[in-house]
Amino acid sequence: MPYATNGDARIYYETHGAAYADDDVDAVALCGELGYGPWQWGWQHAALAGPYELVVPATRGTGDPDADARSDAPPGPWSAADLAADLEAVLADAGVDSAHLVGVGLGGCVALTAALDPAVSSRVADLALVGTAASGGALAPDALWADPDDADEAEASLAAALSADFLADQPDVAERIADWRAAEDADRESWEAARAALDGVDLSDRLYEVTNPALVLHGSTDAVCPPERGRALAEGLPRGRFEPVVGAGHLANVDDAPTVNDRLLAFFGTDRE
Repeated sequence: MPYATNGDARIYYETHGAAYADDDVDAVALCGELGYGPWQWGWQHAALAGPYELVVPATRGTGDPDADARSDAPPGPWSAADLAADLEAVLADAGVDSAHLVGVGLGGCVALTAALDPAVSSRVADLALVGTAASGGALAPDALWADPDDADEAEASLAAALSADFLADQPDVAERIADWRAAEDADRESWEAARAALDGVDLSDRLYEVTNPALVLHGSTDAVCPPERGRALAEGLPRGRFEPVVGAGHLANVDDAPTVNDRLLAFFGTDRE
């Protein structure tokens, strides 16, 4: 099992596919939302792995321990800089020189932090930010929490992450997600340590330093991070562009995966202005 080491933390990650896209950048790295395991990216594998090598780290304290696939959870609180350093360790271990970064919520804040960190920024080609704001205080993530050992709670809390239409139309998927959460999500201690990282982020006064192309995707029904926060983020980024995902909730990459995947591939391949 591949693990990268950052200080006292071993970070589990997976790679999928082999790059064949006509692109100077070979990899896409995925930065996850607070407390969620790598299951949250299952809707991106088929679309992105192939054109690119897909690099999927498990955020500290997440992953499946029964499969020896869980990242360490050193004592918290953690910072976004800690999580960006984890990302750097993973990319270095995977031999990735340059990657498109995709982040949701906390993961978007980590991607922005990585773009601003000289130790990581050389590996960052561009940013795709989903349900993200410039400040962690603009997000209301408490409703995302669920005890991984409580299947009913894990399923019920999806109402904060996904649209009502998705949950009504795909109840079987919601049940499977609850099972994946039981296997991979963070426990309360790790969730709080990661929540501290989110709360500590405020890049509002530094967005002008992020010169990477940036696509800001935002579900129009996002209850965790209001869409106007995403629009403000895009306006603050020198090369940012805001695109709503109509009808999607906070996890727009799950809620409307075909739309998000198409927009990601178009952005990675052509949008450089």
